[in-house]
Amino acid sequence: MPAEQEAARSDSAAPAAARLLSTAAPAPRAVARPAPPAWPSPSAASALPAPALPAPASPAPAPSAPHPAAAAATASIAQGAPQPCLSLHSVAGWASPGTLRFRARIEDRLAITLVDSGAGFPVWLRDIPGIAFRTDNAPFKEEMQRFVTMIVDLMRKEMLFSWQGGPIIMLQVVRQLSLFENHKMCLNELIENEYGNIENSFGPGGKRYMQWAANMALGLGAGVPWVMCKQTDAPENIIDACNDYYCDGFKPNSPNKPVLWTENWDGWYTEWGEGLPHRPVEDLAFAVARFFQRGGSFQNYYMYFGGTNFGRTSGGPFYITSYDYDAPLDEYGLLREPKWGHLKELHAAIKLCEPALTATDSPKYINWGSWAQEAHVYENQSWCAAFLANIDEHKTVTVSFRGQSYVLPPWSVSVLPDCKNVVFNTAKVTAQTSIKSVELALPMAPGISSPRQSVAEEGSLMSGSWLVVKEPITIWSENNFTTKGILEHLNVTKDQSDYLWYFTRLYVSDDDVAFWAENQVTPAITIDSMRDVLRIFINGQLTGSTTGKWVKVSQPVKLQKGYNDVVLLSQTMGLQNYGAFLERDGAGFRGKTKITGFKDGDIDLSSLFWTHQVGLKGEFSKLYSKESNEESEWSNLTPDVIPSTFTWYKTYFDAPAGTDPVALDLGSMGKGQAWVNGHHIGRYWTIVSPKNGCQSCNYAGAYRPEKCRTNCGNPTQTWYHVPRSWLRESNSNSLVLFEETGGNPFGVSVNVRSSRTVCGSVSESDYPPVAKWSRPSSVDGQISITDGAPEVHIQCQEGYTISYIEFASYGTPKGSCQSFSRGSCHAASSALLVSEACLGKNKCHIEVSNSMFGDPCPRVTKTLAVEARCESSSSSSASSSVAEF
Repeated sequence: MPAEQEAARSDSAAPAAARLLSTAAPAPRAVARPAPPAWPSPSAASALPAPALPAPASPAPAPSAPHPAAAAATASIAQGAPQPCLSLHSVAGWASPGTLRFRARIEDRLAITLVDSGAGFPVWLRDIPGIAFRTDNAPFKEEMQRFVTMIVDLMRKEMLFSWQGGPIIMLQVVRQLSLFENHKMCLNELIENEYGNIENSFGPGGKRYMQWAANMALGLGAGVPWVMCKQTDAPENIIDACNDYYCDGFKPNSPNKPVLWTENWDGWYTEWGEGLPHRPVEDLAFAVARFFQRGGSFQNYYMYFGGTNFGRTSGGPFYITSYDYDAPLDEYGLLREPKWGHLKELHAAIKLCEPALTATDSPKYINWGSWAQEAHVYENQSWCAAFLANIDEHKTVTVSFRGQSYVLPPWSVSVLPDCKNVVFNTAKVTAQTSIKSVELALPMAPGISSPRQSVAEEGSLMSGSWLVVKEPITIWSENNFTTKGILEHLNVTKDQSDYLWYFTRLYVSDDDVAFWAENQVTPAITIDSMRDVLRIFINGQLTGSTTGKWVKVSQPVKLQKGYNDVVLLSQTMGLQNYGAFLERDGAGFRGKTKITGFKDGDIDLSSLFWTHQVGLKGEFSKLYSKESNEESEWSNLTPDVIPSTFTWYKTYFDAPAGTDPVALDLGSMGKGQAWVNGHHIGRYWTIVSPKNGCQSCNYAGAYRPEKCRTNCGNPTQTWYHVPRSWLRESNSNSLVLFEETGGNPFGVSVNVRSSRTVCGSVSESDYPPVAKWSRPSSVDGQISITDGAPEVHIQCQEGYTISYIEFASYGTPKGSCQSFSRGSCHAASSALLVSEACLGKNKCHIEVSNSMFGDPCPRVTKTLAVEARCESSSSSSASSSVAEF
């Protein structure tokens, strides 16, 4: 065993002084230098009972990080919007060998999530001798089978499978567990996700492991089908499925298997320092319609309900705390319009096609002489449904089908449930647009359940005062160890904390100082490769920082004559979330760590003795919790004296009134972590995304994550979700921030999110709402409609009513939501008629027709554009809300 490993193993039994840097450290190079004194021992007051650190194992890499905790919804094709099965990917598997740790964040016996980090691969798993993840490896398979068996047995015990009357209709052989909501069909995910993408990396062992995983799963007797995604060589008794932006060309590896789309990516992950991914709903609807057009059986949106990476559960690394994913239901549970509404119409249109789709094994294919226009017709003696597609990205085309002409916009599909009438086109969006607003929350008045009327009169929710504690840049606990060299980050922390401190001392001679002055040389610390965040402290002062994924470091440093304290702080920003050989992945530093610029040559810092300390003092003393015994350490903070780095802040605030979702505005801070009432909100960072990259967005053409991004030139995230269930009604809600780089806590605020502005714009040439069409007749298969006029539908969120009509024009209005203006044609009655139909209501619909408004410009296709303001039902008033245009 190497001496440094032996030293690490014996550390826990050694006295504190023996674990600190001492004169036993050899000189870094063959130059006579005074031996460095020991690093100061922590005082009795600073010694904390931090978790015992296991002996560092041989340098092995980190486990996978999860798809962060967030919800996926099953898009079962139903009338209107799908009834979503919320599927919360687990953020850990085993809390410890043989132990599962659960936490229910939804009050339902069927709402279960495993908690911790590591995507089902806990850090301790990689310490098992001889283990190799996701391949034909006996130790790994033993642990995997134990875990999956435990979960399947639990699901069976809770009566969750469909044959037991529960919601689970199939199981996916994936590495995550799901959350279930009763009375809804769910896809439960357990072992391997998208293994086919990496199977070849493992050679024959990968193939054997895939076969083993399938046989193991089937042997559990769950009683429902099992699925593998992106697994072209799935065994006959496992259904291989598609995960992608488009799956209309996917076919399983056997004609006896249904065509399943288990992950339809309606957005993408967001990394710190990037713009926000946005997938246009026209393209998303196009992909779904094409899938069913070409024979698809089942599709599932990933995600249908956005989420939040609470705590340290975000993966990547460098995925942001929000896991909103541009989903139809956003991170806060608010409808993202028009994405929600347009998909709702699509689902209803496909539902009308159900009799023909289920009565025909394969559709008839029609091509109009071009690869870009095609139709698929599902028909038998009783039913007929057709999908007409224009795959061209640029041209609108007119096609003839069964004696009628149909206009197809670029990159679109028209749905004809009776092979005659178009009820929906994926490119023609008539759903409303909702503009999200974030407003300063108002405090709750005693005994009153509605918001106070003004911040100026009643004050904000924040207490206005902050407490402060500095995080020590030194050894703060006796629970540390010293070894020769710099050990791999995750092998030391075991993911107990993002932070790992490395301490050493370096002697600078008179000759070195003179050499620098004479030659104008500045010494620099260099590291061959670093991931994710590095802070360098020299003599207690922050000298430089680097962030990135395995990037080279070269940081000039200012050293003084004599001994210099050198501190490296390594920080993770989430664990690796996907790929092969996860047990070999790691974090921190790789290669040589040196300091350059010395008279006698570079100093190899990797050969020195380093003291390793896991975590922050405030973290392990739980400064964020009522359990903390460190209250005496807090002191009052004044606005003119704000510590810049490595500082803890605490304040108290009132719970916001009402039921709107709550968000923290941390835009005035730098980088760190936040807690509310002891609940870990997550990491925050006000890093700004590049100004370029958010060019105009054309929905047509294949989507990719770089396309149609938004929010360029702004911080990637400033708002952080605080679940209302974590708040108390009193003013005793605590907010604790750990700030790394410097920020102003007096700029922090508690806010509520809502959709206060809603807009609709529908043309006479648009289709009527799908709900107006009847189901296909059992006699002749035809659908019918009683009122064929299109409509503008406006709806406020729950608890709000329409209080004011900001704009209304029937004619040729210009612009878009929040920038509408009159065109050359305008019906003078527009505002009055819209106001009469909508004011004081939660939702309304207005017919887009001359019979409603008169005809202000004959022989011109007219549009009705409406912008409305929504107010809380308890405070809105419609008595004087009729606008004039």
